[in-house]
Amino acid sequence: MTNDFDIHVVGGGLAGSEAAWQLAEAGIKVRLSEMRGGGDSTPAHETDRLAEMVCSNSFRSDDPEHNAVGLLHQEMRALASLVMRAADKHRVPAGSALAVDREAFAAEVTRSVETHPNVTVVRERIDRLPDHPTIIATGPLTGSKLAEAIAAETGQDALAFFDAIAPIVHRDSIDMDVAWMAARWDKGGNDYINCPLDKPQYEAFVRALIDGDKMPFKDWEKDTPYFEGCMPIEVMATRGIETLRHGPMKPVGLDDPRTGRWPYAVVQLRQDNALGTLWNMVGFQTKLKHGEQVRIFRTIPGLENAEFARLGGIHRNSFINSPRVLDGELRLKSKPNVRFAGQITGCEGYVESAAIGILAARFAAAELKGESVPAPPQETAIGALLAHITGGAEAETYQPMNVNFGLMPPLAGRLKRADRKKAYTGRAREALAEWLEKISSSTSPTVRAELVEALPLSPTH
Repeated sequence: MTNDFDIHVVGGGLAGSEAAWQLAEAGIKVRLSEMRGGGDSTPAHETDRLAEMVCSNSFRSDDPEHNAVGLLHQEMRALASLVMRAADKHRVPAGSALAVDREAFAAEVTRSVETHPNVTVVRERIDRLPDHPTIIATGPLTGSKLAEAIAAETGQDALAFFDAIAPIVHRDSIDMDVAWMAARWDKGGNDYINCPLDKPQYEAFVRALIDGDKMPFKDWEKDTPYFEGCMPIEVMATRGIETLRHGPMKPVGLDDPRTGRWPYAVVQLRQDNALGTLWNMVGFQTKLKHGEQVRIFRTIPGLENAEFARLGGIHRNSFINSPRVLDGELRLKSKPNVRFAGQITGCEGYVESAAIGILAARFAAAELKGESVPAPPQETAIGALLAHITGGAEAETYQPMNVNFGLMPPLAGRLKRADRKKAYTGRAREALAEWLEKISSSTSPTVRAELVEALPLSPTH
């Protein structure tokens, strides 16, 4: 490999694509290595596009006033995120959430990265930790040889968990005489398809999930725990007959227009593409065999004749023990020319992964220029996520984590519950504005003015 670049980014997912873009925008020459398209693939991906996602609503809430992930969206937009720019451009209806047309989103990111004059995209698999400046952003499906190299370097056994994929249904195969369009509590518009179940239907469905034939585990998978935020539907069902009614099949806030009342339970489907032809079964990630999925899911009222564009699946996710092996700038303590970004660090979620890609790139760009950039304050969403990864979490019990207000320092004084979220977000915007002033030497006056305008201080602070 010729070193006709300043830094090497390994992995073309959301974190790697974001990192490459941020570095390139800073004037750094980047080699981006992605194994898909070079003869290799993963159990979850279908194309060789950069930033390919496996579900539609991966960006979750877009509310920056009351939700930590919505706040993270706002902070990433302020940091000129390519991922957020592409998501905003290709969003599809999803109430107060930010959902995207996955294919159009990935095509946008791929085109932007591949055509940037400071980026060279190479379709190749990297099997060892490089000796030159590098960001490893290979995600939860890191190739086995590179994973072994990482484990050998850190001296720690690889940590792993399972992540499951929900089925996608063709819209025209859903019986809308039974199902209806609505959002919970009528919030955000009629953006979900709702399939109602009465008590006997629900209880029979839960029994079928528990009794259904599942894919067998391989020997190396048997002791790998699930991530609680992405639990297979049949695993949740084993936790008690009422578990699903208080989880993904919760009926509250959804009036069935045929009865004027809430159903006993409900299955929701969310739009998966801009055309509205594909709909994702919300919370229905599963490891049931494909034939069993078709049989069981067609017992759901409204889905008796459902045609599936994609059935559910399961794959193994790997992550490093970041609090133990990374420093505050995401560098590997034992090999500081290597930084890590994305889900392999143990942050959970596409948005969080891209956010850590931004930070890894900005730390690396400053170091390559002989400069330094302070970490964002822990009062911000992106700073709280970084702090959790790089030392805020307990190394002995480290598990993947989504961004949430619990990662931020406690608020001063006593506040009413209704005021706490706005207090967190208001404080975060103020902290981010102050941080942006500190790093202003690497931000043009025009961009800096736009950022400040986009991040008004909150009167709740």
